[in-house]
Amino acid sequence: MLTIIVGCGRMGSGLAHILNMQGQTVHIIDTDPTAFERLGASFRGQKIVGVGYDRDVLVKAGIEHADALAALTPSDEVNVVTARVASMVYRVPRVVARLYDPLKAEIYKRLGLNTIAPVTWGVNRIADVLNYSPLNTVYSLGTGEVDVIEIEVTPQLEGRAVKDLNVPTEITVVAVSRGGRTFLPTTGTVFMAGDILHLVVQAASADKLKAMLGLS
Repeated sequence: MLTIIVGCGRMGSGLAHILNMQGQTVHIIDTDPTAFERLGASFRGQKIVGVGYDRDVLVKAGIEHADALAALTPSDEVNVVTARVASMVYRVPRVVARLYDPLKAEIYKRLGLNTIAPVTWGVNRIADVLNYSPLNTVYSLGTGEVDVIEIEVTPQLEGRAVKDLNVPTEITVVAVSRGGRTFLPTTGTVFMAGDILHLVVQAASADKLKAMLGLS
């Protein structure tokens, strides 16, 4: 799998390292050649100096047969243009753009462009921490209608099964972490003390989940 990363800042270089460790082929673009120093000697991918939305630069990076592209420069405008070129011109199957402006991120998301808005995500996470929420929201989907949540098994859940917590269209246990490993449970999987549950929850059902956990 070939992934092109545009922008070798902290996020871009970090993503490049993770994908490299997963065995993926990574080509990374940046206008500043010194930015590639963040990658270190272990980086095995291709480094291209240039503007991310320049077609010659993209072709050099292998855009014509790329499987994915992430536009992660400091500029919202550059990221949008790069992502749209990759998606609309070269038909790259998976494209995502980082946008600092939450309003822009929402607008382009509604236009079909996958976006990440670090500001919105960070604000929501800080609010969770300050409110001492017993539900650890690790990711919000869409415009916040659905949350990915982590919780530690409460005494009320010990000995009960996944089917007792699942509520169709509202709450679904998607994974369980136990003893240092994470696995996909069946509906009959029994919860044990110390388990960390990973759930997908309709935001409007958060209070119902708290009641089921004995946290309300």
